[in-house]
Amino acid sequence: MSIKVILFDLDGVLVDACEWHYRALNEALFTICGEKIEREEHIETFNGLPTNEKLEILFKQERIKRDQFQNIWNLKQLLTEDVIRKHAKTDVRKVQMLTKLVADGYKLGCVTNSIRLSAKLMLEKTSQINFLSTIITNEDVNEPKPDPAGYIKAMVQLNCYPSETLIVEDSPKGQLAAQASGAHLIKVKDASEVKLELLEEYINKFK
Repeated sequence: MSIKVILFDLDGVLVDACEWHYRALNEALFTICGEKIEREEHIETFNGLPTNEKLEILFKQERIKRDQFQNIWNLKQLLTEDVIRKHAKTDVRKVQMLTKLVADGYKLGCVTNSIRLSAKLMLEKTSQINFLSTIITNEDVNEPKPDPAGYIKAMVQLNCYPSETLIVEDSPKGQLAAQASGAHLIKVKDASEVKLELLEEYINKFK
């Protein structure tokens, strides 16, 4: 079967927002409880997880208390929204890539472990939201990545089989989710690698 649908992760794929999430969480942690996550630790353990799962890990490590969860989460979301509004800009290359893919007849979607408010704000501020036929966030599924539920839900919504679907992912947890969904996978290191040429090279293998 040929590729009919392309599903993108958000942070590190369509938007280079991993640093925004890292800084916002660290500022919230330090403000509420004087704790912080080192950069290497974030990359190895926390990157790609929803905020609530990050807080659960910190709780199990006895670095924060459970009654601090809500305050940390609330402040982290406020800080994330603030940095998105200040720093997110139209990504001309991504817009050109998505424009060409839609013109060629592909259905596009985004599946992310971010909450809906942050995801939509990032996609709006980078001028990518109107190209997407579906956006699945961690609020739309019972289990976030590495569970494949988000990708499976997107495929159901777009009426396509895994064999007709290409997923672009950067984080190990996202890549596990993509593989578990049965779809085709392109692994990238960060958003700078996500280019039209890369996608077309892979898609052409199935023509």
